[in-house]
Amino acid sequence: MADTTMRAVQFDGPGGPEVLRIRDVPIPAPTSGQVLVRVHAASVNPADVASRRTRLGRFPRGTGMDYAGEVAEVGPGATDLRPGQRVWGYLGTHGHETGAAADYLLARREQVAAAPASVDSVSAAALPTVGTTALEALRDKLRLRSGQRLLVVGASGGVGGTAVQLGRAMGASVTAVASARNADLCRELGADRVIDYASTGADASGREFDALLDCHGAALRRYRRLLLPGGRAATIAVKAFPYALWSRLLPGPGVRVVISRPRRSDMEALAGHVDRGELRPVVERVYPLVEVQEAHRAVETGHARGKRVLDLRR
Repeated sequence: MADTTMRAVQFDGPGGPEVLRIRDVPIPAPTSGQVLVRVHAASVNPADVASRRTRLGRFPRGTGMDYAGEVAEVGPGATDLRPGQRVWGYLGTHGHETGAAADYLLARREQVAAAPASVDSVSAAALPTVGTTALEALRDKLRLRSGQRLLVVGASGGVGGTAVQLGRAMGASVTAVASARNADLCRELGADRVIDYASTGADASGREFDALLDCHGAALRRYRRLLLPGGRAATIAVKAFPYALWSRLLPGPGVRVVISRPRRSDMEALAGHVDRGELRPVVERVYPLVEVQEAHRAVETGHARGKRVLDLRR
């Protein structure tokens, strides 16, 4: 590899999108069990915004958790991957000096998996974080089974839209809660029914759901009442975490908190869903790296119709 430096988005302290800077930094070298990935695309997640705002951790810090690209170099112990192989992955939520919004990244071998063959890198980069989160929520927290009825609140966002598709692939009947303008998207993704959170009283549905996945957090108490006896509930929304803890002391099902971990087995499972046509990435907009601040501002609005993705090749 002739180049010795690369572009990387970093920030020196907490703040708004304006603290993000594109810098030239040394290309890192993989050590034992690590893989150097040339990044083709990386998506922007709400967790990236939260990390940018916090004072905790070391600085300078990079941004970006999920990516798609190709293997540039492997360290000892990572020989099951080969240079030139198309890969994707999820770095996890811990702060990194160089995150996925960089020309190259270092990842542990378990954070890297073969990318799905049926989509390009921009589409693939939209899935790792939301996909592993949705998969862990439905499979592990909610233990969703074929024939059950799933309610997804915030169904047009990254995790919500993925959960609608995975729930359908698992054989569940899926009801989506979203805004009226996103009802068509939810139906396209496989929702059997869509509830407009702004104009339809969810309580009118009665107790009918076996499982609830909350991706919004604003009205978790109300939606929890729609669960059948013995139903299960989980949330990914940070603002709902206090109620999730309090729910353990209330009558009815406790709400489980979902915090996903990077695992190759989950990435391989997601790739299978993509290549079988059961899961498609939803990309709202693609940005060049120089517009990373604008991408963060879009995520900060809280309004999503899929994912915002940075194309490192533009």
